Amino acid sequence: MATQPLNKEFYRQLGELQAVDFVLVELTLYLDTHPDDQKAIAQFNQFQQRKANLMRQFEAAFGPLQEYGNSPTGQRWSWSEAPWPWQV
Repeated sequence: MATQPLNKEFYRQLGELQAVDFVLVELTLYLDTHPDDQKAIAQFNQFQQRKANLMRQFEAAFGPLQEYGNSPTGQRWSWSEAPWPWQV
């Protein structure tokens, strides 16, 4: 399947999502060893909300990020359309 080049906004939003995911992974690892750190828990919750908002924005503009019911499909099934987030 031939794909058209994506616009800069696609890459900007995807990059921001990846940065937030990185923070969440690091906070998860930290919280595994410091489960009572209230500041880290608050940061985790803040970034989790940020990720949810970013995902909604991205999916509204560019299509689903996750499969198996984790992302809305809209009026037509678009999951099979490339590129998938891990292909860019």
